[in-house]
Amino acid sequence: MKNFFVILSCLLFAIITKAQEANRFFPEENLMSLGIYYYPEHWDKSEWERDIKNISDIGFEFIHLAEFAWVNMEPQEGIYTFDWLDEVINLATKYKLKVILGTPTSIAPIWAGLKYPEIYLMNADYQRQEHGTRDQQSLSNPIWRGLAEKIVTNLGQRYGNNPTVIGWQLDNEPWAKEDFSPSSQQAFQKWLKNKYKSIEALNSAWGTAFWSQTYSDFSQIKIPNAKLVGWWGINPHSQLDLKRYSADTQAEYLDFQATILRSYISKDQYITTNYVATIPSADPRRTKKLDFSSFTSYPNKGNANIGENGFRLGDPTEISFATDFFRSDKGVTGVMELQPSYVNWGQINSLLQPGALRMWLYHCFAGDVSFACSYRYRQINYSAEQYHGGITKLDGVTLSQGGKEYKQVIDEMKTLCAAYNPKAKIPKELMKRKTALVWNYDNLWSMERQPQTSQWNTLSFFQKYLEIAKSFGAPTDIVYENDDLTAYNVVIIPAFELVDDVLITKWTNYVKEGGNLVLTIRTGVKDRNGHIFSSGWGEKIYPLIGATIDDFDQLLPNKKGTISSNGKEYYWDNWADLLNARNPKNILASYKDQFYAGKSAIVTNKIGKGTVTYIGVDTDDALLEKEVLKNVYTQLNISTENFPEGVYVQWRAGFWVAVNYSSTAYELKIPTKAKVLMGNKILTSGGVTVWTNH
Repeated sequence: MKNFFVILSCLLFAIITKAQEANRFFPEENLMSLGIYYYPEHWDKSEWERDIKNISDIGFEFIHLAEFAWVNMEPQEGIYTFDWLDEVINLATKYKLKVILGTPTSIAPIWAGLKYPEIYLMNADYQRQEHGTRDQQSLSNPIWRGLAEKIVTNLGQRYGNNPTVIGWQLDNEPWAKEDFSPSSQQAFQKWLKNKYKSIEALNSAWGTAFWSQTYSDFSQIKIPNAKLVGWWGINPHSQLDLKRYSADTQAEYLDFQATILRSYISKDQYITTNYVATIPSADPRRTKKLDFSSFTSYPNKGNANIGENGFRLGDPTEISFATDFFRSDKGVTGVMELQPSYVNWGQINSLLQPGALRMWLYHCFAGDVSFACSYRYRQINYSAEQYHGGITKLDGVTLSQGGKEYKQVIDEMKTLCAAYNPKAKIPKELMKRKTALVWNYDNLWSMERQPQTSQWNTLSFFQKYLEIAKSFGAPTDIVYENDDLTAYNVVIIPAFELVDDVLITKWTNYVKEGGNLVLTIRTGVKDRNGHIFSSGWGEKIYPLIGATIDDFDQLLPNKKGTISSNGKEYYWDNWADLLNARNPKNILASYKDQFYAGKSAIVTNKIGKGTVTYIGVDTDDALLEKEVLKNVYTQLNISTENFPEGVYVQWRAGFWVAVNYSSTAYELKIPTKAKVLMGNKILTSGGVTVWTNH
């Protein structure tokens, strides 16, 4: 036991040290810095100083520049013109603003595509993409790599030691696109050969005996094309590898840029990129050379969301997921691009409810975001995004509603910084509730390829469990399978389809040492190649859950099945595993109807010092899942809250922060001796309340 605690201490020290490495760029006492995107290339030079002075006067701390300005930096191949960028950075220095520079590699200048058409990727129809939009390049193409290397090198040499430049954003919203170009075909074959070593191993992994798909050499393999082969019939194992290859290619491309910059830039400049908040196809953990990952978030896209006013307040699960997902890697994250107003690409682009952007900013703050930056300062009056709002209106001076709220938050951050207590410690009840949810991209790619029911959505299923934990007031981290789990009393692993013996052993040891594991439907069903285990549905987890799984079922969307648990009835129609518990005392819920009435739906099992709970059903309203999860915490003598949907109450650095995405007010439980810094005990729709207990 003594050795266990020594190992645990070392692991916790490693986690803290890892976080400190990225945290050195963001002193905790600064809380959350705020910045704005500015595109000088879009405006007359005579307006630059006015705009930058206004940005400074509003109170922004930094500007984000140049991510799409390659042609302004290199109007002809090998001819570099940085004078304009020098001038803008000098103006930022004059007005005491810092700068984040973007590498402009998400879009090629026209001369590059005309001279080297092979730099463009090919779509599934084997058509070359063309100049005129973003993310059209073949990341595996050596000519494109050479062009990118030169522009990144020149930027690093010129600004790598400029004290005004604090960081670099690589590319823009990395997207692991499927590329069917010749250079990508060759790279895919090489990737496969490196992975499988022999064609026999690939044939086995891909199950090519089916439909006469067997290969005799890697050179015979083309990138599997679902559009031409057919979405239903294409080999799912080859598609899984295509997703892995595409994500690896995107990650290596970012590391390629980061490696170039590292040789030129100051140690005080960080390197990041802005992944899309809602599960990018590019896997952030595949990159090795970034200091941390940041994200882009547009919470309001014309969806109904929560209640009558939800279409003006946004989807709360986006920031809720993103802050946990991106922070949990390096211990640091920032929102590089946050929606400032209406957008131009949503199904319906409504005005935001006044206060919505401020609420999003505080939701980011509560999620331990180190900086928040918005796209963009000025609403542009031409081109593709002319209907995309900014923090100023079309005249470039008048603040929009979003601009007013940014200014308000900037002023409020000064109040919070003044109230910051470096000695504040996370409350003990929160430490007990601390919960991890385990994510894996292979599971997403596998299940989205073969969902088995039209009612399945992998991300939404994962978010359901995340939101339940947050409704309990639990601090949450989204971790990967290789991360240490020992710091968490409860670990939830939703729909983890692809497993092996090593992973099952890790989970088992976590439970034996006192951990409490929650597993769900679709866990442990396949091996790492995506083959269903032949000995039984999910058989690898039978020892963990103390039960076997006979089969699985789904109902039609308009039909409801009934489940009994603890004297209450619940309803389901999405997915049901039919369980046989080894010990009848471990049954937590059973099916009441269908031809398998009496079969178990949810079971628990004790192993060593810990427990495993298996939730073998997926319901729409999540009432059953929430009740079962609450019981897990209760059995551990861990208190829980019961926040309604859309209400978040989180702790950061001594501050309690509450936000409300719902359309109805909520009364907060604020201690009598607490000091309310902003807001009220009654948390209104779209409202924010911040208080301290010291």
